[in-house]
Amino acid sequence: MTFQDYLRVLRKGWIHIMVGLLLGIAIGSALVIVATPKYEAQTKVFVSVQSSESASAGELVSGNSYAQQKVKSYLDIVASPSVLEPVIKELGLDVSPSELATQISATSPANTVIIQISVVDTDPQQAANLANATANSFQDVIVDDLEKPLGGGPSLVKVQTIQPAVPPSKPFSPNLAQNIALGALLGLIVGLGAAVLRSTLDTRVHGRHDVEALTDVPILGGTTYDPESTQHPLIVHTDPRNPRAESFRGLRTNLRFVNVDDSQRAFVVTSSIPGEGKSTTTANLALALAETGARVVLIDADLRLPRLAGYMGLEGSVGLTDVLIGRVPLADVLQRWGDKELYVLPAGQLPPNPSELLGSEAMVSLLAALNKQVDYVLLDSPPLLPVTDAAVLSSLTAGAIVVAAAGKVKKTELSSAIRNLNQTNSKVIGIVMTMLPTKGVDSYGGEYSYYGGAASETPAKPRSRRGRK
Repeated sequence: MTFQDYLRVLRKGWIHIMVGLLLGIAIGSALVIVATPKYEAQTKVFVSVQSSESASAGELVSGNSYAQQKVKSYLDIVASPSVLEPVIKELGLDVSPSELATQISATSPANTVIIQISVVDTDPQQAANLANATANSFQDVIVDDLEKPLGGGPSLVKVQTIQPAVPPSKPFSPNLAQNIALGALLGLIVGLGAAVLRSTLDTRVHGRHDVEALTDVPILGGTTYDPESTQHPLIVHTDPRNPRAESFRGLRTNLRFVNVDDSQRAFVVTSSIPGEGKSTTTANLALALAETGARVVLIDADLRLPRLAGYMGLEGSVGLTDVLIGRVPLADVLQRWGDKELYVLPAGQLPPNPSELLGSEAMVSLLAALNKQVDYVLLDSPPLLPVTDAAVLSSLTAGAIVVAAAGKVKKTELSSAIRNLNQTNSKVIGIVMTMLPTKGVDSYGGEYSYYGGAASETPAKPRSRRGRK
């Protein structure tokens, strides 16, 4: 993954990251609330070697070095049973020396003869009492036992408390700031992991970036998702000033620049799977082309689940199938729509052999005749993966325009659809993205100036042909 890919993951997964961060902060704060406060009391003792008043400087230095060496051994004695048993007896504790030892630690700064005894307890006063009692017991064990001369007399080692322990004013644990910071860090890591995992496991096409990673086929345009598209599928006609209608005009502009060196101007509009918006895209593209004064023929070549007649408000019982089998001439079933040069050829009766009929010589002759008479022929065909109709039909035309619905079609499905077209020597003119989000990293309008526009495969009820002659 490139740096830009990681940025896309962060932008797409910002909700996961924020949820993880907030959850981590909440958990860290909750642990502070439920945790039992612990207090730490400290006392310091000074270890020295007694010397005579007439001791030389060398003897003093030697005694100090000796004391430093002893301190290293004394650290392990602080939490020993010989020191803690008197403490337990003195304070009347109901614990064993080993249990009490878990609350006590001893340290000594480098090159010093100072021992710092630290005691942790849930009661601040008890922590101080334990620290002072441990220091006193430690002093007795060292002076009166371990360092007592065999021949009697005073010990050469002296242990003296130089800083008695006092009850701490606030607990050292839990640490609110530290817990929140740690919780936030862990939550952020979890959120980032969730965002990356979601991006890695997501197999669907969401935007331009996903399409460009799959194929070199150009993107001709894009339309955004509109939940009300079933109520007004022909947005170019019903609301021509709507920003969504402008998206189809942008598609129209791009289509006029493809295949410029080929006299063939018939295009198949298809998709990978059902429900990606190919029929509404085909109908609105035809309307947008007719607005320029071009002569356009719109053919419903989906002989399995035709929809254009319903979208256009036309009678569709007689149409393409009747022309192909020679039952009626083309002029009798080709219906003009509106006041522009737009003509619609419905599907007609559904045949038992759609693929054979669409690949027949009659279809070749029909397309050749229309190509000589009009500027554009748009054929709405079935999806590529369930059936072979679109692949067969696209080999007879200038090529196929593949509709890809964001968040619906999988990457493998789109790749397979394009591969099916290439295997039939069909030219893939371009890809039209539908159902794009209006905001976010995968929105199409912000980068390519295509706005609003919905795609739906749900046919509307037949409606009156407003403005149709």
